[in-house]
Amino acid sequence: MKKSSIILIAIIAVAIAMILVIYTDSSTYSTFTEAKEKKTELYVVGQLNKQKALHYDPKTDANKFTFFMYDNEGTECEVVFRGAKPQDIERSEQIVLTGKMDGNVFRASKILMKCPSKYNDKSVVTEINATAFNN
Repeated sequence: MKKSSIILIAIIAVAIAMILVIYTDSSTYSTFTEAKEKKTELYVVGQLNKQKALHYDPKTDANKFTFFMYDNEGTECEVVFRGAKPQDIERSEQIVLTGKMDGNVFRASKILMKCPSKYNDKSVVTEINATAFNN
C-alpha cells in the first residue's frame, strides 16, 4: 500500500471515531423515571425543592451533599452529590444533573446551575464537577 492510502484510511478512522464520540455524548434531558429505567448516566433537569432541607456537613464528610429536586415532570427524587455544596444553590432557577439512579436515589457526578445574576436580568451558569473534588 502507498503511504497516502494509509494516511487516508487513518484520517477516515479518526473522523469516524470523533463522530461516534460526539453522537454518544449528545443526549437529551431525561427525567427521574427514565433514569430508573435506563440505569445509565443521563442528564436530568429540574428545580430544587426548597421546602426540604439541604444536607451538607463538612466536618463529617466534606464530599457529600444531599438535597431533593423536582424534574420537569414534577417527580421528586433525593440527589446525592459526591462533592462540596455548590455556592448559591438555594438561589438557582434551574439545575441540570449528570448522573444515574441507584435505587431511589440519584447519584450526581456533575451539577450545572442556572442562577439569577445580581448584576442584570441575564442568568449565570455555574458547573460543579465531582471529579474536581475527588482528585
